[in-house]
Amino acid sequence: MEKRILPERPGWRDEAARLGFSFADMDGQPYWDETSAYCFTLSEIEDRIEAPSTELHQMCRAAAERILGEEQLLRRLHVPAEHWDLLAESWRQGEPELYGRLDLAYDGQGPALLLEYNADTPTALYESASYQWLWFEQQQAAGVLGADCDQFNSIHESLVARWAEICAPGEDVHFAADSSNPEDYATVETLAWAAREAGLGAHFTDLAQIGLTSDGQFADGQSRVIGTLFKLYPWEDMLRDSYAEHLVGSGTRYIEPPWKAVVSNKGLLPVLWQMFPGHPNLLPAFFAEDVEQALTGGQPAAHVAAAFDAARDRLARGHVTKPIYSREGAGVTLHRPGQPPLCHADDSYSHHPMIVQALAPLPDFGGFHPVLGSWIVGQHCCGLGLREDTSPITHNLSRFKPHFIEG
Repeated sequence: MEKRILPERPGWRDEAARLGFSFADMDGQPYWDETSAYCFTLSEIEDRIEAPSTELHQMCRAAAERILGEEQLLRRLHVPAEHWDLLAESWRQGEPELYGRLDLAYDGQGPALLLEYNADTPTALYESASYQWLWFEQQQAAGVLGADCDQFNSIHESLVARWAEICAPGEDVHFAADSSNPEDYATVETLAWAAREAGLGAHFTDLAQIGLTSDGQFADGQSRVIGTLFKLYPWEDMLRDSYAEHLVGSGTRYIEPPWKAVVSNKGLLPVLWQMFPGHPNLLPAFFAEDVEQALTGGQPAAHVAAAFDAARDRLARGHVTKPIYSREGAGVTLHRPGQPPLCHADDSYSHHPMIVQALAPLPDFGGFHPVLGSWIVGQHCCGLGLREDTSPITHNLSRFKPHFIEG
């Protein structure tokens, strides 16, 4: 893994604007940044990112099955009790998932380490699947990248194939997002392109325009009944909204399915560590209420005492507290020996229960710290997107960096 300084493509900003990539700059700061790119070897991609990511996804599915079968774990993940049956039945029926993004810490030396799984509403899809591929093709055509270079990116093709697997030919799919958020809109637009290529119908509707018909079905702003809905709206909010009581009887099929609510919850991380202790791609993780006293010299809860003792030295070298629900680093605090805690400025999620996870410091490339976004479509890893930040905590204004494979 290296960071290479590369020339920017002439006129790329105008081209981005023509393509609708309106958030290439955000709040006066660059979001898409092609002044440099990250380079990987093929063996790195295949052995250290792709294969472990596919395995991690399967481990997350195993953890989901366990959580959905144990009321105690559902409580710890703060899933509303009135919706336990909805989630469990969704899993029992094998309702298919579409995609997700594993966030990994990777320094080019040791194994990639799972930070969290954005399994319900991952964004950065357009720039990962489409725009960085355009960058790669144009830089290769210009001779900036060699003819033998490649990019780990079959995201679009995988989405097309997955839509064809999980939907009937010609099935209509509604895509719902907040249309005032350009990144969210770009995400559902990218998914809709793939759905259309798979032979499906695709309709966009703003989340705010979805309503109920007189017989309890969901409908869009044009009064079209919603049979299949992809919603860029998290399940933890849907389960608590005023219309949650209508989720079951509406007849709507949801993508992502309801069981994804437990996979996108950071409470999944302690369950993973309990099920797969010592796995090379996992970080020790615990529910904070079980270990917070032990972190300051006290004792952990009895049921995690052995696991905590085994991870004590790792946690003493640094640990992170995270809310079970949060976005873009909000509510995250880094605890490092001899340094004051480093907190994300946004504490809007800090009222949620916390987990404790061993710290995996992100590597430093010229003052920037990259995090790898490993894309899962269906059951397999199929692409990579990187974001970097000057902070060790990745924020919502981090920069997206393209990548390529060489050697």
